[in-house]
Amino acid sequence: MSGSNLHPKIIKKRTKRFVRHQSDRYKCIAPSWRKPKGIDNRVRRRFKGQIAMPRIGYGSDKRTRHMRPGGYYTFLIRNVSDVDVLLMHNKTYIGEIASTVSSRKRILIAEKAMKLGVRLTNGTARVRPQE
Repeated sequence: MSGSNLHPKIIKKRTKRFVRHQSDRYKCIAPSWRKPKGIDNRVRRRFKGQIAMPRIGYGSDKRTRHMRPGGYYTFLIRNVSDVDVLLMHNKTYIGEIASTVSSRKRILIAEKAMKLGVRLTNGTARVRPQE
């Protein structure tokens, strides 16, 4: 690993999840967000004191959007040749092996990434040690 990756501080404008209107009142209404559609709905009409609705203003900073806590962006690796793409961008991107890749190919990808100095988030996943 080379020096630390300097990046702007990752600030989330909102960390609480948006909950569905009246999900606290009824057990049959799950808390996962649904947009209120009723003509008289006070949440949709944004009355004071009601639950917040997701809006564009809650979005993250453009510089740190999709950034991992370590300061890297994720690049999905689907085959061995995808590791070469990260060779020139290993200070900015970190590789993540796709879930559809077999364990045999995972071993090849992890070996090639180690040779090229590319970091992987799940390099040891589904890889059994040789017996």
